[in-house]
Amino acid sequence: MIHSMTAYARREIKGDWGTGTWEVRSVNQRYLETFIRAPEQFRGMEPVIRERLRKHLQRGKVEVFLKFVANPAHVGELSINEALAEQLINSAKWVQQHSDGDINPVDILRWPGVMEAQELDMDSVNTALIAGFDQVVEDFKSARGDEGENLQEMIATRLEAILEQVAIVETHMPEIAKWQREKLAQKLEDLTANIDESRLEQELIYLAQKQDVAEELDRLKSHVKETKKILTKGGACGRRLDFMMQEFNREANTLASKSINSDITTAAVELKVLIEQMREQIQNIE
Repeated sequence: MIHSMTAYARREIKGDWGTGTWEVRSVNQRYLETFIRAPEQFRGMEPVIRERLRKHLQRGKVEVFLKFVANPAHVGELSINEALAEQLINSAKWVQQHSDGDINPVDILRWPGVMEAQELDMDSVNTALIAGFDQVVEDFKSARGDEGENLQEMIATRLEAILEQVAIVETHMPEIAKWQREKLAQKLEDLTANIDESRLEQELIYLAQKQDVAEELDRLKSHVKETKKILTKGGACGRRLDFMMQEFNREANTLASKSINSDITTAAVELKVLIEQMREQIQNIE
């Protein structure tokens, strides 16, 4: 199975502590690049996230986003720093004795350090979020796989179209060879009435060798076979497929340079269009 480098996945994790939302998206890239954006209190998870991504992915520019919203109702039991509160009360009484006004208990409680609430158990939160990240990675891989299947289907269709163009050229080859012979014979006849049959055959052989495209056609068929083999094997095959497109282009260019017939020219142009369409799709394959 092949995988696309373009995909998106999102998963929400809820707990008593609040809500965490993971988003993972990627685009094509020659190598694997990871960018992680998370709240400051979760920066310690970045090495774990990168390691998990490296285990599952080989290529692509991957962006990971974590949004976290704490549950305000989920707070620990409140505790009072009695010693600090007593000091504040005594100080407030002294101020009251030397001025007009009453002591407001709320002001005492608002003083920094008097009231304390237990912090969230970050270890349990981190564990839940990492478990959620593993789930979103699986969703992400599945999305890449689905897109990869679509790409494989499009490439397979164009490979069949290449074979059709090869068959068209092969069908016209006997006709082209006959046309070459007649054209050369006519030129020689215009030059002299006495045609050396041996010389004519030599010229035809030379011309046939110079303009023979059988080798290019055989290589195109071989490239189609190899590309199908790569697609069937699957895995991270984007670079190998890209190399095959270079080989396809080389044969198509040679075929075009040897073209002496409008049918071959048309086939060569169509081949280059099909190859370029495949190359564009392959840029997204891992």
